[in-house]
Amino acid sequence: MPRRIGFDNEKYLRIQSAKIRRRIEQFGGKLYLEFGGKLFDDFHAARVLPGFAPDSKIHMLKELSQSVELVIAVNAADIAQSKVRGDLGITYDEDVLRLIDQFRQEGLYVGSVVITRYAGQAAADLFRKHLISLGMKVYLHYPIPGYPHDVNRIVSDEGFGKNDDIITERPLVVVTAPGPGSGKMATCLSQLYHEQKRGVHAGYAKFETFPVWNLPLKHPVNLAYEAATADLDDVNMIDPFHLQAYGVTAVNYNRDVEVFPVLQAIFTGLFGSSPYRSPTDMGVNTIADCIVNEQAVSEAALQEIVRRYYGAACAHRKGTGTEREVFRLELLMKQAGITDAIRPCIAAANALADERNAPAAAIELSDGTLIGGKTSELMEPLSAAILNALKKLAGIDPKRHLIARSAIEPIQRMKADFLRSENARLRCGEILIALAISASEDEYAAMALEQIPALRNCEAHSSVIVPDADASVFKRLGMHLTESPRYQSSSLYHNNN
Repeated sequence: MPRRIGFDNEKYLRIQSAKIRRRIEQFGGKLYLEFGGKLFDDFHAARVLPGFAPDSKIHMLKELSQSVELVIAVNAADIAQSKVRGDLGITYDEDVLRLIDQFRQEGLYVGSVVITRYAGQAAADLFRKHLISLGMKVYLHYPIPGYPHDVNRIVSDEGFGKNDDIITERPLVVVTAPGPGSGKMATCLSQLYHEQKRGVHAGYAKFETFPVWNLPLKHPVNLAYEAATADLDDVNMIDPFHLQAYGVTAVNYNRDVEVFPVLQAIFTGLFGSSPYRSPTDMGVNTIADCIVNEQAVSEAALQEIVRRYYGAACAHRKGTGTEREVFRLELLMKQAGITDAIRPCIAAANALADERNAPAAAIELSDGTLIGGKTSELMEPLSAAILNALKKLAGIDPKRHLIARSAIEPIQRMKADFLRSENARLRCGEILIALAISASEDEYAAMALEQIPALRNCEAHSSVIVPDADASVFKRLGMHLTESPRYQSSSLYHNNN
């Protein structure tokens, strides 16, 4: 049974770009659009909205490419502290360069970079010089005492007026960033001040994929957003301003609701009155209008909550996460009325591990078939599970060897004798390379290799925490891996490679 589609991506591209165009017109032809979340590789949205393409937002901007220019904001403190993106493992300043390259490859115009909360940090100075040497326009924005509550100071020459005026050329200015806390909103508001000083009427809007304002508060998609932001203490809530203004229930999250009175005061200071009556008014989200299969979307979102729970539990076990995050995710599972039983691969992997008294893994194929993988002298359980799954998908006898022992043993000797590896068993990447080599001479190996695309969106579980290299292979294959929060051994130090 193929994965059920729950989201109409083509409709989304069409109506989302149209809504942004209308918002530009609402403000007389100039709009600063704060872009929350990921513009590239939004795999969270793709997981909870089956049918949503991870690069949908980029394609939506390409629909507006002649009107759009991008400004990338990065916090000077994050540069100075070498803050790292957890999903990519690169620093925020490196990610700025990556984003510029990716936007340009998509044919989108990057106008400038703004370094926010600049207070003379040496690392920020070096990065600014580097960007300028690469031909980029770079602007500096400064901390404002009393921000965001001292509105009189903020909306003055001592507040926004001290910031560099970012010279923009196009009607839609998308302000994005490597991660949260980069100062996107403050950048947009500062620009409204400078535009007003120049006599140009411009507006502000906010693009957030989640939470979805016109889905119920406890809808699985909105609960999955809370699960994804458990480390930020974000909480979905009914927008009281929207309810009071329109008598309509809308969902927003605590930070936007809390800051809205301040934003209204800033807008009033800029324009004489606020163009928005609620934080929900500021958004341009059309996600709910593009859901075509409610059950498929709900089931996918519930799976994501369980995956996030296991991710938090493993992070806590590694010492990189907190017990508070684990408790929050346990609570979200209770609110959603689910247990980890909705992921059959978890019980299958743990049962096989108990039976063998050794780490094990299981993969759930798209038709619900469960495929196990056990620890052996030749390979790790996840490696075995991948090979077994490929055999099943290709209709190959499960007892047939796809890779000869004579091909595996030289790799093991290389790992043990020359690379000084304590574990010579083949990991996921190594076993796939060995399979590819075998495919040149073995028709069954070639048949199995052809099935790799069919692994995309399959669920998988390991009975122990796995090295980052194995987790990375599953991510690149498009598989959804969870891990039990325990290590293979009782050692204090665990090699993560």
